[in-house]
Amino acid sequence: MTLLGWFEITLLFFVVLALTKPLGLYLYYVYERHPQFKFLLFLENRIFRFCGIERQGQDWKKYALSLLLFNIMGIVIVFLVQIAQHYLPLNPQNLPGVPWDLALNTAVSFVTHTNWQAYSGETTLSYFSQMAGLTWQNFSAAGTGMAAFFAFARGLLHQPIVEEKGFIGNFWVDLIRSFLYVFFPGCFIFALLLVAQGVIQNFSPALDVTTLEGTKQTLAMGPAASQVASKIIGTNGGGFFNVNSAHPFENPTPFSNFLQMAALILIPAALTYTYGKIAKNQKHGWSLLFAMFILSLLGVAFIYHFESQVSPLFHHLPLTHELGNFEGKEVRFGLAGSSLFANLATDTSGGPCNSMYDSFTPVGGMILLINMLLGEVVFGGVGVGLFGMLMFVIISVFIAGLMVGRTPEYLGKKIEGKEVRFAILYVALYPLIILLGTAWSTLSPYGISSILNHGPHGMSEILYAYTSAAQNNGSAFAGLNANTIWYNLSLALTMFVGRFLSIILGLAIAGSMVSKKMLVASAGTFPTQGVLFVGLLMGIIFIVGALTFFPILTLGPFTEHLSFLQGKVF
Repeated sequence: MTLLGWFEITLLFFVVLALTKPLGLYLYYVYERHPQFKFLLFLENRIFRFCGIERQGQDWKKYALSLLLFNIMGIVIVFLVQIAQHYLPLNPQNLPGVPWDLALNTAVSFVTHTNWQAYSGETTLSYFSQMAGLTWQNFSAAGTGMAAFFAFARGLLHQPIVEEKGFIGNFWVDLIRSFLYVFFPGCFIFALLLVAQGVIQNFSPALDVTTLEGTKQTLAMGPAASQVASKIIGTNGGGFFNVNSAHPFENPTPFSNFLQMAALILIPAALTYTYGKIAKNQKHGWSLLFAMFILSLLGVAFIYHFESQVSPLFHHLPLTHELGNFEGKEVRFGLAGSSLFANLATDTSGGPCNSMYDSFTPVGGMILLINMLLGEVVFGGVGVGLFGMLMFVIISVFIAGLMVGRTPEYLGKKIEGKEVRFAILYVALYPLIILLGTAWSTLSPYGISSILNHGPHGMSEILYAYTSAAQNNGSAFAGLNANTIWYNLSLALTMFVGRFLSIILGLAIAGSMVSKKMLVASAGTFPTQGVLFVGLLMGIIFIVGALTFFPILTLGPFTEHLSFLQGKVF
């Protein structure tokens, strides 16, 4: 570890902190006050009129139904685009249609905000499939996450405009505002910044070149910058190229790397300010943000420390060990840039990678797993990250109420048995689908046959795949060959359930809370800001999120670490 590395880490968090309030205030006006940008307002009205969208409010059931129908239609369209891509335009490489099981996995992956990729983008998908299918879903999935969050927030915070009939907003209005006011302009500006750094954006066929050494090489081309911008700002993670943000055409410089890391967590961080503004309790919003910052800093500190250590297998060799574990990392980013990127990618549902996560030390890889197993509440995906954090807030407030013998209250509303049951189901959902998929795959020959490494590291590869799928992250320990019928279908099911059942449970809580009367805070009301609240919230996240998976972590990365110290690898 170096001072320069820690300076980079500290600078990034300060930049995000400085931008949290202005962006959070903008998001508040977009969704709750509707800014009067004449051109965008004109487009919005025309879209509503063309699509026949009515602006009336929806209760939680209609909101959830609209959300599900929109996303199921997205799965169908992306699936059809892939299997028929050889008949569609913008296919200069004449790539064939994608096999049905891989096409289904990819369609579910991008619609569910997971962006799990069991394929090599530059050799599997045409430019049309990348743009019309995947890049569009980067916008749609992120817009769905934002819509779900604001519906959840309205239910919790008892917005006056919807309290009469149990309305929590209108999905179509929230979705289109996400497109017009947030993701389209944000991604356009960010794509230009990336192009200025050297990220490619063209429709040229692959180029055959000869290097200075006389080696013939094929360079993949394509509209990369537009997809990279949407994958980062929308915390999506799907790479245009197989090696994602490690590719020099996708992430060419240390500055582009810094920009991508900042953009990855900017909207999730800003939403804490937005939430505090909606709640009329800004201290509560800042408390949520600082809990996220503390958890994220703990994660990057562990990763950076262990990745800075040299492998015990090399101690006896006459080598300079100052670089630490540099296998699978890009020299232009260094250990700090790789460790921080990996930490933020698993703190969020983004899942991009600028290094090979399978090459991390056992403890470094375990922290990436823990970031996801916590529920991806440390920033998380746009909208759904804070959505998940608020589930833990509800549980924390309930436990605090039990401690003092009072009916728990949250921001002026009573938390009762119905809401707690839904919150517990939300938290229990992920251990069920992650551990079920992992156990099934480790006990079946068609699951074991896909792993590159046996022993505890092979266990970690399978556990990582189902954790990444359930939490809609999309990153992977690449030693697992997931392009088989079993993994394509089982991971697709895991992604779908992890995404939409969790959102439905949250919207059910919103529907239950929206009609409740506001109460005046009393001396017995547990404060939802300050050190005590942040400490309790972090404790609940660790106890419920991390300790649930302690046994499987012991069998996987922890056992591998002990073997690693004895000079044994798998």
